[in-house]
Amino acid sequence: MKYYNLKENSEQVTFAQAVKQGLGKNQGLFFPESMPKLDNIDELLAMPLVERSVKILQPFVKGDLTKKELTDIITDAFNFPALLQPISPERAILELFHGPTLAFKDFGARFMAKCLQAFVAKDAKASGETKPLTILTATSGDTGAAVAHAFHGIDNIRVVIMYPKGKISLLQEKMFTTLGGNIETLAVEGDFDDCQSLVKQSFDDRELANTIGLNSANSINISRLLAQVCYYFEAVAQLSRAKSDLSNIVFSIPSGNFGNLTAGLFAKAMGLPIKRFIAATNANDTVPRYLETGQWTPNTTVATISNAMDVSNPNNWPRVEHMLKSGIVEEGCVSSVSIDEEQTQSTVIQLSKLGYISEPHAAVAYKALQYSATEGEFGVFLGTAHPAKFKEVVESILGQPLGLPKELADCAGEPILSKDLAANFSDLRSYLLSEAI
Repeated sequence: MKYYNLKENSEQVTFAQAVKQGLGKNQGLFFPESMPKLDNIDELLAMPLVERSVKILQPFVKGDLTKKELTDIITDAFNFPALLQPISPERAILELFHGPTLAFKDFGARFMAKCLQAFVAKDAKASGETKPLTILTATSGDTGAAVAHAFHGIDNIRVVIMYPKGKISLLQEKMFTTLGGNIETLAVEGDFDDCQSLVKQSFDDRELANTIGLNSANSINISRLLAQVCYYFEAVAQLSRAKSDLSNIVFSIPSGNFGNLTAGLFAKAMGLPIKRFIAATNANDTVPRYLETGQWTPNTTVATISNAMDVSNPNNWPRVEHMLKSGIVEEGCVSSVSIDEEQTQSTVIQLSKLGYISEPHAAVAYKALQYSATEGEFGVFLGTAHPAKFKEVVESILGQPLGLPKELADCAGEPILSKDLAANFSDLRSYLLSEAI
């Protein structure tokens, strides 16, 4: 399948090129030339996760990965479950934090890493030489750990992760700043949007991009999004075993960079029975305001306890808008709600009283469901990270201690290896060139 640049439609690339390149010209996002329609949904829902995911993703990688190669990649990447847990008769949480870094981004990061590793090996075999790649990515919390662990130790791939200094939880930071090796981390004096801007400026500098073999592992990379499509099918598959009517499923998605929503819209466009989506944001409410007024007016990013959603200018929104405006999905299937800090904290407490320990991002999504779901709708909200990744915040809200899972306990005492960086492109450029492989 071909992928085209949403900003410059004449730029068309293969899946392998889109994965290796990350962004198109003029910072354009790649989008598939056609959306596969799956007419055997019931049969798909009856399959195990890996087998089903191969069927879902085959059309997107046709011409670049054989069925066996795709199966091997997905088997390695999706070696942990996505679990649907009931909260009440009409609500359930899809727990996406059972991977190695306890966050939903393990699905996309591991799939991308396996794809990129395969494509680098193929290129080396074809040309007789190996060209090193530099993965440059920005994180508001969980992307950093998922990408770092997915790529750690892979030969000829250098990973540089930027994050807003002092604006993510300490345990989130420890999960990706303590690895070393081919993983380099930069604490940026600014917010997440500053980090994203530095990534975009790096791609616009063609000399720099070509010199270091630049790529990005943010959800701007199409491979990340495609992997995330699969767990929407997994959620509905688990629901289908418990209820016969799948016509009124609503997903509430904690939204920062809007990659999760984009993946959900892909799933719906392919035929998965999802009625609609609620994009739940925190105080960084650019999208709720845009859907209400039609004016795209990002404010200065506000720091919140749901820090992975502290994004005022979400990179994936052009993909969402393209799907809504072009009729790939119906325009009314997306609404958006902003949840403030007090509501977030009270919802963590409310969920605890229902017997479920949540973290702030899932709480935002659950509260949005309470505001937006109508009678007869079954609401699924996404649990994007393990509550222990926000140990201090959750303990403060609930007034009770949280234990650390092994994944966090193993890195909690390790030293942070980050270097400080001003939110300045010339400084970043100098760093990337001086430290190049």
